[in-house]
Amino acid sequence: MVAQDDRLKATSEALVSMKLSPVLVSAATFGTCYFIGIPLNASNVFTFVATLHLVQDPVRTIPNVIGVIANLRPEHITSKDHAVLIKSANLSWEENPSRPTLRNINLEVKPGEKVAICGEVGSGKSTLLSTILGEVPSIQGTVQVYGTTGYVSQSARIQTGTIRENTLFGSPLDSQRYQQTLEKCSLLKDLELLPYGDLTEIGERGVNLSGGQKQRIQLARALYHDAEIYLLDDPFSAVDAHTSTSLFNEYIMGALSGKTILLVTHQVDFLPAFDMVLLMSDGEILRAASYDQLLTSSKEFHDLVNAHKETAGSERVAEAFSSPRSNTYSREIQNKDTGEQPKTSGGGDQLIKQEEREVGDTGFKPYVNYLNQNKGYLFFAMAVLSQLAFVTGQILQNSWMAANVENPEVSTLRLILVYLLIGFISTLFLLSRSLSTVLLGSQSSKSLFSQLLNSLFRAPMSFYDSTPLGRILSRVSTDLSIVDLDVPFNLIFAVAAIHKLLL
Repeated sequence: MVAQDDRLKATSEALVSMKLSPVLVSAATFGTCYFIGIPLNASNVFTFVATLHLVQDPVRTIPNVIGVIANLRPEHITSKDHAVLIKSANLSWEENPSRPTLRNINLEVKPGEKVAICGEVGSGKSTLLSTILGEVPSIQGTVQVYGTTGYVSQSARIQTGTIRENTLFGSPLDSQRYQQTLEKCSLLKDLELLPYGDLTEIGERGVNLSGGQKQRIQLARALYHDAEIYLLDDPFSAVDAHTSTSLFNEYIMGALSGKTILLVTHQVDFLPAFDMVLLMSDGEILRAASYDQLLTSSKEFHDLVNAHKETAGSERVAEAFSSPRSNTYSREIQNKDTGEQPKTSGGGDQLIKQEEREVGDTGFKPYVNYLNQNKGYLFFAMAVLSQLAFVTGQILQNSWMAANVENPEVSTLRLILVYLLIGFISTLFLLSRSLSTVLLGSQSSKSLFSQLLNSLFRAPMSFYDSTPLGRILSRVSTDLSIVDLDVPFNLIFAVAAIHKLLL
């Protein structure tokens, strides 16, 4: 993949350099004609120049087309025999590891099969799921996945927005399917307690949600995506025993029945329901068999099951001792909050403020402010003059060729040399235009960035409570990259278009 990116980058740079100036192409062509003795006359010269101008714009679009093709979504190959197939794979997060993270991995999962993955901490369970996702570089062997995948990570991935937006994640809303998804993920009761229901704004990284709520939103997102293969990385770790049992029955065995599932879990009570259980240790798959077969044939698995049962038993004892007191406190809190908590969408302000944006024609004010930054008018004037000189040079070049191509007093060598000289000077003006444009963008961007940074440092804390960090990062990264490149070059391209219309 890295080699492909380098190859595409080199190809793109080569094609971008092609549009440096058609002057060089025409000069090389005429020079070749002179040296091999092809006569230059009005018919073939003007035919070539006209053809060259026609292909300029298509050549300029080739780098963009290559970028679009490189970003095409790959087609998913379907297979009736396998959903996941890994053969003799050694994988590692590091580039040149002395010891791979996963070693000698062989895994065959059929469509519709439910596979549980268990093992001690650090045995490579999450890395195995990342391997199926294609995130872990392969050192040896093959990893083949047939079908679309849905992934639920161990740590909840929540973006700033509403609960509905985090569930749909860009997919169109199907009300019936959406309600069924919320029901299967045990989210309906939670939404009833929130002031705006599923339209409640989630703060930065889900600060106003519990760990269990964030995990269930992840599960709802994966279920609504309706993938063919589900990779679930210990999704029940953040919920209590009752909720995890409900999720397992309604979500895993109900909503995802017929789907291919690979579930990482430490809850051994669920393992008998799976078609196959993988026992992992130290980056290797020790055994892969059904629950009953592993329990009778593997001492490591037997010890692991007993250890988890003892841990679960001690947790139940601790919960039994602490439950009366905690229930008393919870009842008091609920009684106090019942009359105060709004349950309708008119109950208060959202946590995150909506971003305001001007719509319509804003006039020339933004461009004037842009040029006012750090000698912007000077660099803009230099770029405009260089563009004017470049266009004038192209006109003079064609005029010289038209006036003297059939002039007997002008030799072919002199004709080509003068043509080359004018083209070389035009190219210098073109480079001057590009340099002035780059300086315009960089200097204006530095000035705007300094002003933005100064405003961020002086902003009150309430601003950061109501403004997502992603929005701030977008302003200082994506938007400033537009100021760096798109705005100055679009200004110059507009000037170039005006020059072509006038001349």
